[in-house]
Formats: sequence, structure tokens, C-alpha cells
Amino acid sequence: MSDPSLSPFSLSYTPSLPELLTKLGCTIVVSTYQAGKVIFLSPQSEEKIIQLPRSFKKAMGIAIEDDRMVVACLDEVIYLKNSPELGHYYPRKPKTYDAMFLPRMTYHTGALDVHDIDFCKDGIYAVNTNFSCIIKIDEDYSFTPVWKPDFISKVTAGDHCHLNGMAVDKGEIKYVTAFSKTDKPKQWKEDILNTGVIIDYSSKQIILEGLSMPHSPRVYNEKLYLLTSGNGELLEVDQTKGTTRVVCTINGFVRGLSFYKGFAFVGLSKLRKNSSTFAHLPIADQAKKAGVVVVHLETGTVVGNFKYNTSVDEIYDVQILDGIVRPNILNTLTEDHKMAVSTPEKTFWGIKKEKN
Repeated sequence: MSDPSLSPFSLSYTPSLPELLTKLGCTIVVSTYQAGKVIFLSPQSEEKIIQLPRSFKKAMGIAIEDDRMVVACLDEVIYLKNSPELGHYYPRKPKTYDAMFLPRMTYHTGALDVHDIDFCKDGIYAVNTNFSCIIKIDEDYSFTPVWKPDFISKVTAGDHCHLNGMAVDKGEIKYVTAFSKTDKPKQWKEDILNTGVIIDYSSKQIILEGLSMPHSPRVYNEKLYLLTSGNGELLEVDQTKGTTRVVCTINGFVRGLSFYKGFAFVGLSKLRKNSSTFAHLPIADQAKKAGVVVVHLETGTVVGNFKYNTSVDEIYDVQILDGIVRPNILNTLTEDHKMAVSTPEKTFWGIKKEKN
């Protein structure tokens, strides 16, 4: 149990982490569906991390491209745009923030259990886990299915194979991960230890199977990486040979992966002891806290981490804000974002009227 004397979102981190983030000039972004937050973790100095949690209902997949961001939530996908000017003049804390992500559009999707999401050349695509397919997010429908594995007979609700991960490279989907090749509602839960697969998106061929709960496939420097949550491993995949190399073994339930300047940022989650699906995993006794581990990719060495003492037990996604070290983000759950006005040429902060 969490220490009741600690404040909400209390975290511990290695002394090396704020120094590393300062030198890299970046911010870590995590989503936690359990706590319902998107959290920015930035270097306040070479000795201290500062964080900003913001509420998003069941926050799952996050995608960042240039000054755009999308967040997959409980039953909607929220599109946000960064305005450094609005950040600089934010009325609550002027001259504090070097970025301000503001909601600009909400897609009302319904409860799809969207996992990974990303920007592609012709729009926003995501993994629709409930319907076991890849979808396009647009303004016309709850979702438009564009792809399903060959072992899924039809697009229907029920989370048949726990399709979850999607690797995008140069604006195109390359690989998809699933927990199994099952085709009945929740059938994947019957055996999850070594039934996972990674699928080539174009050919639909399974390039690797027998994986332990694969998550977060990513292409970085022309190489394919993924996490196997059941045994806490960061893997490099040889797609041609159908083999893997263990980059790093991490003591925990790994999910959420991003790369930046030769480092891998790996999310950790605490496993629920009352979970009939995950409680008996070999990694369960080690998965005691949620956080992020930073791995030096060339050597496979863990060079820093942070872990939550309170509030956060499960992390889904991990992303990096490039060149941003003190960002802010507003949601649609309060009125604050309505005070921000932007045009192609100018930005304005309105004055909030007080109620009589």
C-alpha cells in the first residue's frame, strides 16, 4: 500500500535522471489509464524533476508529431496543438512554459479500447483492441476499419486476440502485435505466457510468435524493437530471420516505449495482485511500482529511472517531447482551454468571467 504521508503523485528518481534529461533537452510524457492522467516529467535543473499531471479519462495511446499530439481516451480521441506563445503568456504562470498543448478537436469514437495510436501520411490510425482491428480516426464514423489479422474472421466486438501495438515508420504502419491468434471473445486470456505474435502489416505474415505478452513495437534507426511484458524484456527483432536479441532485461511489467538520441525510455507498471490474468506471471513479484526506466541502447545498460510512490500504478504509453523542457497541457474537462484563442498570425488569452 502507498504511504499515506506522501503527497499525490509522489515519485522517486535516480540522481542521474534530471541530469540526463537536461543534457538531452527533452520531456518524458506518460499516460496512465488507471489514474486517468497524461503526465509531463521535465528537468527543473540537473538535480530535480518537475511533473505536471493533467486529467484525461482512461488515457491510453499517445502520438506526438512536431507540434501535434493525440491522446486516446475512454470513448474519444483528443487532438491537441502546441502553441509556445500561449504557453509563454499563460495567465496562471506567465513566462514559465515553453509549450502549451491545447485541445483543438475531439473525435467521439465510443468505447473501443484504443491502445496504440499514431499519425500516418493520410491521417490518424489506431489499434482498436475491442474490435481486433486497425482503424482510421475520422469525422464521419466512430471508426473506419482498415486492417485485421488473417486469423480474425470478422470485425466484431469482444477483444478476440488482444491486438494492442502498432509500429509506424515514415508515416506508414509496419508491424502490429497481439497476445495470441485466438478468434473468440477474451479467448486470449486462457494462455498468455508465450502465445504473442508480431505481424507484418503489408503482407499480414506472422514474422515472430511465441512471445510473452508483446507490447509497444517501434521502429528506430531502421530496426524493430518491442517489449515482452510477461518477462520484462526489451527486444530487438530481426524480421528476416524471425529471431530476437535481448537488449535489456528489466525487473518489472514493461509497456510503453520511446526512443530518443540513443536511449530507450521504457514504461513500468505495477501488477494488480487480484488480477486473475496477470497475478501469476513470472514477473509479478518484481512488478511493484510504476515508472519509467531509461536504457542506453548501445550497451543495454539502465542509466536512470523514476518510480511512483503514490497515485500511479499502471502506465500505458511513453513518449518524448523533443527540445521542450517545461511544457503545459490543458484538457477539455475544465473551462481553462476556452480562454485560449489562436489564429495563424496571433494568439490571445481571454479573461475568465467570475460568476455573480
